[in-house]
Amino acid sequence: MKKNLISINDLERSDIESFLSTASEVEKLTKRKASDILPGCILSTLFLEPSTRTRLSFEAAMQRLGGTTINLASEVSSVQKGENITDTGKVVAGYTDICVVRSPYEGTARMLTEKTKVPIINGGDGANQHPTQTLLDLFTIKKEFGSIDGLKIGMMGDLKYGRTVHSLAEALDNYSVEIRLISPDETKMPEHIVKEVGVEEETNKMKIKDLDVLYTTRIQKERFPDKQEYERVKDVFVLDEERVKEMKKDAILMHPLPRIDEIKPEGDKLPQARYFEQAKNGVPARMGIILELLGVEVNV
Repeated sequence: MKKNLISINDLERSDIESFLSTASEVEKLTKRKASDILPGCILSTLFLEPSTRTRLSFEAAMQRLGGTTINLASEVSSVQKGENITDTGKVVAGYTDICVVRSPYEGTARMLTEKTKVPIINGGDGANQHPTQTLLDLFTIKKEFGSIDGLKIGMMGDLKYGRTVHSLAEALDNYSVEIRLISPDETKMPEHIVKEVGVEEETNKMKIKDLDVLYTTRIQKERFPDKQEYERVKDVFVLDEERVKEMKKDAILMHPLPRIDEIKPEGDKLPQARYFEQAKNGVPARMGIILELLGVEVNV
C-alpha cells in the first residue's frame, strides 16, 4: 500500500492495477453502501492554482464515501499574507485525514509529504505531474477496452507543458502499447520522457486513422513564456467533425479538459467522443485513490 500519491513514477504496474481495481469495485456499490465506508473522515483540498474537475471530483468522491471535505484556495489563504506553503500545508493537514494539493510549482506535494503525517495526493504541480488524472485516464481506457495492453495510443497537442500527458506516457511504460506523439515542433514531449517510455513515433502531422485511443490536450497558454509562440501553435491541431470521423469507429477520443478550440463541439455527438465520460470517471477513480491511500478495503 502506498501512503502518498505524488508521481506516477513512484508506482509499479501492480500499484496502478490495485488503484484501478479498487475504483472498479467501488463503482459497483450502491450510493448507500458506499456512504458507509468513511463516515467522519475529512479530506482537504489545498489548491494554489485554479481547478474545476480535480477539486470537485475529489470532494464528490469523499462525500460519496460518507466523509466530508474542507477546501482552501490560494486567493483566500494566508499564502496571500506571505505565509510559506509548508506552514499552510502542515496546518491544513492537521485538520484532516487526507490532503490533495495543487500548485503551480513543481515539487510542492512531495515536499509536504516530509512535513505532514497524513496521506498527500498531488493534484497537479506545475508542468510536472498529474497522477490522479492519469489513473482516471487509465481507468477510462480499461473500462472501454477491457485491457490496456496491445493498444495503439496517440497523444496530441501540448506535449511540452501538459502534465497530464507527461504522467500518462510514463504510466503507459508499464504496459505493452504503441505510443505516437503528435505535436507542433514547439510543443514536443520533453526528451527525457521520450527516452524513458519507448515511443513508437513522433510526428508533427495529424496521423490518427489507425489509433485505438487519441488523447488530445489544449495548448497551455498560461505556461508559455513567449506569447507569440503560443499564438503560432494554438490552432495547429483542431478536431472538427470531419477529422474525428477519420478515426476508427471503435476508437475513443479523450481530453483531460478544459478544452478551448482543439475539439469543436460538433464532435461531441460522435461515437468516439469519451471526454465527458472520462471526466465523470474522475469520481470512482478518486474514490479508489482515497481508499487505497487510507488502506480501506471495499466489500462489494
